[in-house]
Amino acid sequence: MQVNNVTMNLSAVSSRQYPDEGYPEIALLGRSNVGKSSLINTLINRKSFARTSSTPGKTQTLNFYNIEDQLYLVDVPGYGFAKVSKKQREEFGIMIEEYLTTRSPLRGVVILVDGRHEPSEDDISMYQFVSYYHIPTLVVATKMDKVKGNQWNKTISQVKKSMEINQTDSLQLFSAATKKGKDEVWTWIEDHMK
Repeated sequence: MQVNNVTMNLSAVSSRQYPDEGYPEIALLGRSNVGKSSLINTLINRKSFARTSSTPGKTQTLNFYNIEDQLYLVDVPGYGFAKVSKKQREEFGIMIEEYLTTRSPLRGVVILVDGRHEPSEDDISMYQFVSYYHIPTLVVATKMDKVKGNQWNKTISQVKKSMEINQTDSLQLFSAATKKGKDEVWTWIEDHMK
């Protein structure tokens, strides 16, 4: 997709605040600091439109990025971050679950995992959750510029095996630094906008 116009339309904590244009939505899920903001910035050709932070747990609302008045990329709060209070974690959980299970314009989710490490229990649980609701999923292994080329096949088999990725979902290696995987992620998103 050629991206010229992007706006961060709104931040929502409940369904009353979701946008109502009916554009298809793709949600981005992942642990704090896995690179969701970097993926968004790479996809929309901006350096720092989505705020990247060295402090994990910065995103605390559902952030709706309007792409060309055709699509919303929805940045979902990161999971698995210990410094957030238990109560706050529960609130995030309720907010995320409500969005994923009730939102009709939602066409698919992108789950980001850190390509340098084996997927965490949280990554696996999130994938099982969206699979249970039959939400089309692209798993993106990030930070692949930090993984030696001869280890990429190992990353692929490790992620596929530990997350038990099913036949209908896909896995893509990605690096914000080299832009590797950017076109493939866009292709998957465009295929799921229909």
